[in-house]
Parts: sequence; C-alpha cells; structure tokens
Amino acid sequence: MSKSLKRVLADAGARGLKIEAQRLDDGTKTAEAAAQAVGATADQIVKSVILRATDGGEHVLFLTAGGNYVDIDKAAAVAGIALEKADAASIRAATGFAIGGVSPFGHIAEIRAFFDPHILTFEKVWAAAGTPHHVFEIEAQTLLDATGATLADFT
Repeated sequence: MSKSLKRVLADAGARGLKIEAQRLDDGTKTAEAAAQAVGATADQIVKSVILRATDGGEHVLFLTAGGNYVDIDKAAAVAGIALEKADAASIRAATGFAIGGVSPFGHIAEIRAFFDPHILTFEKVWAAAGTPHHVFEIEAQTLLDATGATLADFT
C-alpha cells in the first residue's frame, strides 16, 4: 500500500470516516473512465482541482463534479485571490499527491477548499484516494462535512 493511500485512509479515520479504497487497474485518468469503472456517472466522480495563487504561494482545492470544469475567474472570485493552473510539482509539494490521485483530504498541509454544489445532487460519489489508481465511495454530504469545504459556484 502506497504512503499516499495510507495517509488518506488514516486521515479519513481521524475524521470519523470509514472508507474503503478500490483499485482501478486502468487508473483514473478521466472522470468518464473512473465512472465507467465504478458504475457511476461522470458527475458522481469528484475531481480535486488544485489552483495556485499567481504569486506562487497558496494552493487552493476545488472539489467539482466530474462533468464540470473549474472557471479560473470564478474560482479566483470565490477564493479572493488571483489564481492560475498549478503545475504537477507544485501540486505534489502542496498536497503530497500526484496529479490524478489528489484526494479531498489527507494532504500533507492544510489547504483551503471549495465545493461544487452540483455534487450534492447525488447521494453517493467517488473520489481519488491518494493515487491515480485508487478511489473511494462516500455520501456527498459526508464528503462536504468531512472536508470543511465552502460551497461555492466556480464552474
């Protein structure tokens, strides 16, 4: 078991959650592929999108439904800072995860998070469990509560 997966499972436990990671042999390269692998719709796949402040400092997490795209201008407005796409190295440095495996929790440092309200239209959703090959199922409201993310329109 990878260090990242162990960190996600441990953090979930510390938050009072019992999650079970499922390995997807073909990985989670797209929300559509992950959805097909777990028998869900693309919007039931929670994407963890990391944007970075344009000054290179803070990283911000945007949890969005798989079929939605984060609008950088809307994201910047809700975060209250200018944002840009983060590169793979800065995402790993800020979260401890590789692209494709960024989990909603289990980061190596505290990170502000925003939550796409569309996710709450589903009872259960799936999210990355710290690696590009692992996901877990969770109730949408439980995910929102566990992450402490702020509901916001950024798509």
